Amino acid sequence: DVLMAHLASIADKEGVAAEPEALGLIARAAEGSVRDSLSLFDQAIAHAAGMVRAEDVRQMLGLADRTRVIDLFQSLASGDIAAAFKEFRDQYDTGADPVVVLSDLAEFVNFVTRVKVVPATADNLALGETERTRGRDFAAKLSMRVLSRMWQMLLKGIAEVQSATRPQAAAEMVLVRIAYVSDLPTPDEAIRMIDANGGSSPAMSGNVVGNAAPRAPSAMLSSGGDDGSQLRAVASSTRPALDTSPRPQMSAPAPAPTPVEAAPARRLSTFAEVVALAGEKRDLQIKSALEADMRLVRMEDGRLEVALERSAARSVVNDLSRKLEFWTGRRWTVIVSNEAGEPTLRAQAQAAKEKLTDGVQADPRVQAVMSRFPGTQLVEVRRIVPDTGTGADESGPVAAAEEDDDF
Repeated sequence: DVLMAHLASIADKEGVAAEPEALGLIARAAEGSVRDSLSLFDQAIAHAAGMVRAEDVRQMLGLADRTRVIDLFQSLASGDIAAAFKEFRDQYDTGADPVVVLSDLAEFVNFVTRVKVVPATADNLALGETERTRGRDFAAKLSMRVLSRMWQMLLKGIAEVQSATRPQAAAEMVLVRIAYVSDLPTPDEAIRMIDANGGSSPAMSGNVVGNAAPRAPSAMLSSGGDDGSQLRAVASSTRPALDTSPRPQMSAPAPAPTPVEAAPARRLSTFAEVVALAGEKRDLQIKSALEADMRLVRMEDGRLEVALERSAARSVVNDLSRKLEFWTGRRWTVIVSNEAGEPTLRAQAQAAKEKLTDGVQADPRVQAVMSRFPGTQLVEVRRIVPDTGTGADESGPVAAAEEDDDF
C-alpha cells in the first residue's frame, strides 16, 4: 500500500493518469523496491502513451490477466479439467508464459489462504476489486487442507515446468494432477472413512478404471468448515478405492548428504554476454531471438530493456526472463520498450559485411581483375589472416588481405 501510494503521488505531481490496478501491478512486480517501481512506472508511461492502464502494464511485464488466473483457479478447484485446459491454452496463445501462469496461480492460492486466516487481508487496495471479492468467496468455501494441498502441488509443479524442455506440456500435466485430486479425501478424511467401514476400503458402486477420463465439474467447494468436510456432488463411482494393503517396512533412512553450497549468481553487464550465455547453454531458439528479433535499448545486470521486431514471438520476453533467471541464479526483469533502440545484432553483422564488401570492391587490384573479366561479381569476402587487433580495423579489409599473395 505504501509503495502504491507513493506511485500515485508521483503520477499526480507529473500529471499522469493511471489506474489503481496498474499501480498495484507495478508495486507487486517491483517486490518492494522503490527504485525498480519507479523504473517500471517510467516504462509503463512510455509504453502506454497516455493513461497507464492495467492491461498495458500486464502486456509490458508479460503478466496474465488476473481475472483469467482466478477463472483457472475456479476450474481446478471444481475439478473441471476441460475448462482449465481451455483457459490455460487461451492464456498461452496470448503470450503468457506457463511458469508465470502457475506462479500467479500459486500467488492467488496464497492470497485466498491468507484471507481465510486473516479476513482483513482482502481489504488491501493494491488488489483489484474482482480479486478481493472472489478471494473472500473462495476463502469461505474452501478448506485449509485443500488450499495447502494445492499450494504444495503448485510449488512442485513450477519447479518441474522451469526445468522441462516443453514447459507448456509440463504445465498442463500439473493442472491435470491438481484437478484430479480436487475431490479426493484428505488423509484424515480417508482414515475416518476406513474406520467407518470397519477397517476395510469404502464400498464402491461400480468398477473404477485407473485411467478413466476426468469427471464432470464437481461441487468441490465446501460449506466453509476447516474440518475438511466439503459438499461434493461427485458420484461414489468416480473415486478410486483406497488401498489398505500392508505396506513394506522401510529401512532406516540413509544419512542426509552434506549440503552443497549454491553456486554464486552469474553477473551479466553487456548484451553480448547475454547472447554468449545463450550460446553456451546451447539454446538456439533464444540465441536466434536475441540476434534477430531484439534491439537493445539499455541494460544493466538483472534488467534488460529491448525493442522487438515484428517477427518476434509473443512469448520470447517471458522465455528470456525465465531462462536468464535459471541460468544466472538471480531475478531478471525484461521489459519491452517503445524506443527504437540499437539495430539488431544480425542487422549490425549484415551492415559490417556490406561495408567490408564495399571496401574490398573499391580496391584497385579487385577492380583490375573485374575489368579484365567482364561480368565478374564479388560474391563473398573472407578474411584469410585472422585480425590480430594491431591496426587492422584502421586499415580496413584491404590491409588484411594484402598479407596474402593469393588474394
